[in-house]
Order: sequence, then C-alpha cells, then structure tokens
Amino acid sequence: MAYTTIDKPSDYFNTVLRSGLYGGSDTAFTVGFQPDWIWDKRRSDTSVHALFDSVRGFGSSGKVLYSNTADAEATNGLIDSVSSTGFTIKASSDNTGTLVDWCWKTGTTGSGTTTGSGTGKAYSYSVSTDAGFSIVKWVGNGTSGHTIPHHLGTTPQVVIMKNLDNAITWIVGHKSAGFNKILFLDTDAAAATDSNAFADTDPTSTVWTMGTGNGGNDNNVNYIGYIFSERKGYSKFGSYVGNGSTSGTYVHLGFKPAFVMYKNTSQADDWFISDSKRLGYNPDNHYLRPSLSAAEGDPPDRINFFSNGFKLTTSDKGANASGDVYIYMAFAESPFVTGASAIPTTAR
Repeated sequence: MAYTTIDKPSDYFNTVLRSGLYGGSDTAFTVGFQPDWIWDKRRSDTSVHALFDSVRGFGSSGKVLYSNTADAEATNGLIDSVSSTGFTIKASSDNTGTLVDWCWKTGTTGSGTTTGSGTGKAYSYSVSTDAGFSIVKWVGNGTSGHTIPHHLGTTPQVVIMKNLDNAITWIVGHKSAGFNKILFLDTDAAAATDSNAFADTDPTSTVWTMGTGNGGNDNNVNYIGYIFSERKGYSKFGSYVGNGSTSGTYVHLGFKPAFVMYKNTSQADDWFISDSKRLGYNPDNHYLRPSLSAAEGDPPDRINFFSNGFKLTTSDKGANASGDVYIYMAFAESPFVTGASAIPTTAR
C-alpha cells in the first residue's frame, strides 16, 4: 500500500450536507476544493443517486448517471458549475428536502489511446496520484485483452464502471472479491464469478484489463470508470467477515473514517453508505443505499466510527451475518497519526 502525502483528507474528499432549493437563485456550496466527482442524493425522501464528474462535464449540458439504475447517461444541469472551492446548484423545484453530496478531487487531466489487444481507442482522464483516484472515459473495442490506462502509478484495488450509451448494469471489481468476480452497484446481488468483465486479470500499476461485451468493452461504445488505489492514512479498500453479533466485527483502517461503503458478497443484500456527518456521532450513523432510491435509513445502531476504524453493531445480513464476507471502501476524516504533526486523532 502506498503511503499518502495527505495530512488533511478533506482536501481530497468531503461530505456536504445541504437543504434543497425551491426556485429562485442558484446557490453555491463550499467543499474545500474543486470537486471532480460529485455523488448527490436526497436524504429526506425517495430519489435517485445522481453521479456527476468533470470528465463527462458539469453545467447546463452536464451528464449524469444513477447508481440505483442501469440507465444510460442523461443530460442534467443540476451541478451548474464548479469552482476552486466547491460547486453551484441550479435552482430547481425538484431539488428539495435535505440532501448529501459526497465529493472527490482528482485534478490532472489528459487523453490518449488505449492499449492491449484489438484496435486502440480514444480515452480521457482526470487523476490525483496523491489521493489514488482517477476518472477515465474510454471507447470499447470489442476485443478481450483491451487494456485501459488509469494513470495512478500504483495498482488499483477498486474499479467501478458503467456503459454510458446503453441501459447496462454497473460493474464493480474489488481486489478482495477478486477480479474473476463482479458485483453490480445498481443491484443487491452477491458477488458472481465472471471471467468476461475483467478477463480474469488483475489490474497492474498502469492499466486494467477488459474482456468482451457491453459491460465495459462493446465496440465503439462509450464507458466511464472510477478507479481507486489505496493510500495509507487516507483510503482503504478491503474485506471483513461477519460474526453475527451485535458486538460485531471491528475493521482496522488506520484512520478515522469520513465515508464507508460496504456490501455483502456472500448473499444478496444492498450496498450501504455511512459517513461522519449524518448525524455525525455514534451510534446514529445514518445510511443510504446506492442500489436503491430509498430515503435515508435511521437505524438504532448499525456501524460505529472510531479513531482508527469502524465496528459493526448489528447482526443484520446487510452488515454482519455470521461467516459472510463483506467488501468495503473507506476514506479518512483524519489519519490516526498525521504525518506532519504526529498528533493522534480522537474517537467520536
């Protein structure tokens, strides 16, 4: 795992809580950086999970995907613009209630031609090697062994990708499940053995490999990928085994989490996201489900965040069934001990 140079994780990931607008003027929200990936969800009632990014574009002709559906990319001007400090929301009668925006930064942009088997195709990207995160848009070539450069400089642990042109399910590859298996961000399905999506090939420090088919490599079809590589003290992508107890499994991260997304890979159940701002204290860590449009869940006690990891506090199969294997993605609120100041962080 590469070490991070990030002492302040909120320079690269931050959660914004806001209230919806009922017409009138556009409104700016402060993130603390210029966001490149914005994942937007209304908390107070049923609504889509709307995913925007800088590679596909913001503004009146901006593009959106929905994590809870297999729908193709659509035009959506909700994110009117971004700035060096945050983003501006377009005033809209649809943008009501209470909402959350999870925001990530990349920064360095470029383009090129894909590699590996078959005809090279155009791709473009935005990447932060410090944060271990890249956004890549590419054109499929229909040939197994097609390789897509990610520009992270280290081996990715997670690849989340979507066909932009057609209503095809989201594909998720995770190191702990193995790249011979896939999960689907828009469904509750367990991990499925699949030799096609990633061609049974682990990513390398320069590329990840595609098989054939419309999940990620149909010829002349457009795709987007969100690719993550661990940075010690900032991000971790791993797995844990449930113990079926309300005094559940503890997962050591080496940092206080700001965001945790987890999924049962052994049996069907939803994806779950908790963060350090909704409501911001144990045990009331509310959840949202990327595979569903449902409003925010208010569990009595499900997951607790600590200074160096998280602990499951339920026997529910979505989080902690005995013997089931769960994958997770976690990003830091603060490192357990920061590199520059060496000041320990505290629990909640």
